[in-house]
Amino acid sequence: MTMRKVAVIGAGMTKFVRRAQETPKELSWLATRMALESCELTLDDIEAVCMGTAPDSFDGIHMKGEYLSDGAGAWRKPYMRSYVGGGTGVFVPIQGWYHVASGMFDVVLVVAEEKMSNFYPHAQAAFLTIFDHTTERPLGPNLLWIFALEMNRYMTTYGISKEDIARVSVQHKRNAANHPCALLGDPDITVEDVLNSEVLAYPVQRYDVSPVSDGAVAIVLAAEHVAKRLTDKPVWVEGVGWNLDTAHWTNRDLVYPRYVEYAARMAYDMAGIKEPKKEIHIAEPYDPFDYKALHHLEGLQLAERGQAPQLYIDGTAARDGNMPVCPSGGLLGVGNPIAAAGLMKIAELFWQLRGEAGDRQVPGQPRRGIAQAWGDLMQVGTVVIMGR
Repeated sequence: MTMRKVAVIGAGMTKFVRRAQETPKELSWLATRMALESCELTLDDIEAVCMGTAPDSFDGIHMKGEYLSDGAGAWRKPYMRSYVGGGTGVFVPIQGWYHVASGMFDVVLVVAEEKMSNFYPHAQAAFLTIFDHTTERPLGPNLLWIFALEMNRYMTTYGISKEDIARVSVQHKRNAANHPCALLGDPDITVEDVLNSEVLAYPVQRYDVSPVSDGAVAIVLAAEHVAKRLTDKPVWVEGVGWNLDTAHWTNRDLVYPRYVEYAARMAYDMAGIKEPKKEIHIAEPYDPFDYKALHHLEGLQLAERGQAPQLYIDGTAARDGNMPVCPSGGLLGVGNPIAAAGLMKIAELFWQLRGEAGDRQVPGQPRRGIAQAWGDLMQVGTVVIMGR
């Protein structure tokens, strides 16, 4: 079957902060309304809704896919919820893409939401319960100390210093200072600030980690014939990819994310990309921790193994560099409401490729970008390539 061309034609995003008043349903509606207004559509124009939100415990709501449905505009419409942990925000637009590319629908709304502050006392409590009950749970794992193992393995294998990794957090937080929805944007943060922050589980420190946040993002997908009628600046979904590695993180070499590489290769093949370093002009890798951005850039084949820090050292990854990385500010600067954080990267590419990113706009009229997310039991890779 021939798949149809699909474009992103609208996007909306709430501010990523701890929201004391708005419910998760209301956050979903705020993003949905902004996305529809951006392309001058109404809910009557939407034929189906794809919802992405991470496990129910993160919002503290049982069966939250059903709970969020009407807030996301899905009243009396075909509706699908999907989640793969942190990878959800780049997986749910893939689900939306299939809805349109298959010919089933012409216009589909994609929404991602998380209200992490609803989880008491902290989202890390959920991660005590998700690992293998025999081989892993007796260790009392949480993501912070698992990432400390992984970060240490990465640093030791390639001789990477904490200073090299801290540059990622500094650049992303500085980029986020230009984002109107950002939680931790800071134009003055320094490497020394990161290195002097509280140690959580060495070598992971407070400023190495993205913040707990609430928020929602929505995008509108349309088939080619509809997109060309509604906008003269469609942003095309050129390639999608996903991969699941083993859920047993203790069985993997933590130094390299194969799940990202395999997902990226699937997307590159679909987009006809042979040389990613030359053909990708903006990268939005998943950065819940600063070293993970480096990890994921290597998995995306945008840097050789162990060489991603050099992109930040020589300025390649800067907003005005040859391949800007997270011009949005990423999770480290904008915030990390889990599913919404990944879809934020799709929205950022949409705005950047249309030249509508305001103070964050990268120069030179970029033509193609890549968004990537990762999560669940640290084995999920999801990738979307977008082009104008």
